[in-house]
Amino acid sequence: MKKLTLVATAVMGLLSTTAAMAQSTVTLYGLLDGGYNHVSGLRQGSVNTIASGIMEGSRFGLRGTEDIGGGYKAIFTLENRFELDTGSVTNRPNSGAQLPDRLSNAALMGLPGAVQPVLNAVGASIGSTVGVNIAGNLFDRQAFAGLITPVGAFTFGRQYTPGYLTSATFDATQTQSSLAMGQIATFPPSVDIRLSNTVQYGIQMSGVTATLMYGAGEVAGDNAKGRFYGGMAMYKGTGFSVGVGHNTRNNELGQKSLTDTVLGATVNVGPGTVYGQYAKIKDDNPTGLSTIAATVTPSVGAATAALIQNAYINGFKQDANLMHIGYRLTRGVHTVVVAYNRLDDKRPNNADTASYGATYTYALSKRTNLNAVLTRFNNKGLGQAAPGGNGFLGGVTSTAGTDSTNIAFGIRHTF
Repeated sequence: MKKLTLVATAVMGLLSTTAAMAQSTVTLYGLLDGGYNHVSGLRQGSVNTIASGIMEGSRFGLRGTEDIGGGYKAIFTLENRFELDTGSVTNRPNSGAQLPDRLSNAALMGLPGAVQPVLNAVGASIGSTVGVNIAGNLFDRQAFAGLITPVGAFTFGRQYTPGYLTSATFDATQTQSSLAMGQIATFPPSVDIRLSNTVQYGIQMSGVTATLMYGAGEVAGDNAKGRFYGGMAMYKGTGFSVGVGHNTRNNELGQKSLTDTVLGATVNVGPGTVYGQYAKIKDDNPTGLSTIAATVTPSVGAATAALIQNAYINGFKQDANLMHIGYRLTRGVHTVVVAYNRLDDKRPNNADTASYGATYTYALSKRTNLNAVLTRFNNKGLGQAAPGGNGFLGGVTSTAGTDSTNIAFGIRHTF
């Protein structure tokens, strides 16, 4: 799949494609992706499933544009995710509600063993939220409307964030399969992929694509709570491209939370393209943990409850470097990607993970292809990541330091 497939309905894609559209159009589009998925190293052993989203998450959507004259176009996108194997709009990882040992074991969290039953209850509550679109929203992937003007595009709604678009552009896999860079940093999430309640401005000219995004926390009486800012700029030249993206979001208390800065580049080498990127991930005030103490105080008392909440906050903090290098080669009906990814955790947990492998795509036609994936996850220290796919999370392996292998075969069809 070409790079712009991933972001075709985002601002950068709209700016480059709408000029060729008719005066008023509504397009139904979609993607069906599923197949066999094998993952080793899980608590239940090796797991073999039929999965949706081996390479890309299955979806369908509506995209519309109306030329209203004077260089202005009204646009909208509504995009729904679904599971090809079940028809559901949600999914859970193979490891279910299991949390990494560093977030569920009293000793590793620096707490007395007597509070383990309380941790089990808290962990089950947190673990129940791990998955994709657990709320079951109809248009969870994208839902926005906007206006393209002579000075850029303005869009409002649920959209991809600038930091994520930058990372996706400079990933040799285009975020496809378990070999994608983000797969080794899904819990806690290393980047906000999409956000609701956002307004975005985008512009594209002379090889430069840039966006600015603001996300409203929409908390009455305190605009800082949940607020988001992001921006990115990319330049595509002859045989190379470079880019930078930045996201930062506040937690429910208005404190600065998950922040990412991504630097990426590509260069044509031989018959293919080398991709590389570096991301700095920082989160000193994780989101959604401020009520733990109040919840467990009746069971353990206020003093111990505060210790438990602080232990979870420390466990969910992030300070890591995420790196990717890959090579993508397309020749006729064949596309091969090889890549290496590394998450270097700077926290005392030292939850390091590296992944490497290859994917192969054979194009049966312009819209249908067959895919094969082989990815190895190496977990060190308290690292415990398991491989997933573009459409689903991998979860965690059986214990800290346990490695995992993913073998997958699938078919993908676009319409």
